[in-house]
Amino acid sequence: MKHFHRTHVLPDVVLSEADAFFQTIGMKPSATAARSRTFAGVVGTPEEPVTLTLTVKMEGGHYTFVEAHTSAQGESRLDRNVKKFFVQLHRLVDARHGLAAAY
Repeated sequence: MKHFHRTHVLPDVVLSEADAFFQTIGMKPSATAARSRTFAGVVGTPEEPVTLTLTVKMEGGHYTFVEAHTSAQGESRLDRNVKKFFVQLHRLVDARHGLAAAY
């Protein structure tokens, strides 16, 4: 599944936050580049190996475009954690922002 997020957070900060966040859910870095990270691990039940590729690029001079591509099928636990990561990035810009259901 593919997810994206635009933020004012600088690309280097996004990648350092990703390094810290995704290791807390059991994902290990498997490839590192200047503007991307690839993580691999086992997340959720049933235990299936999954990969996450995260890329960042500057967009329009003042936005950072963050794109996450997961190997999981459908709405997986990894996909939900990617969304949590995006909320964490939003909180870096606006500390009042919270995760809320959209009914």
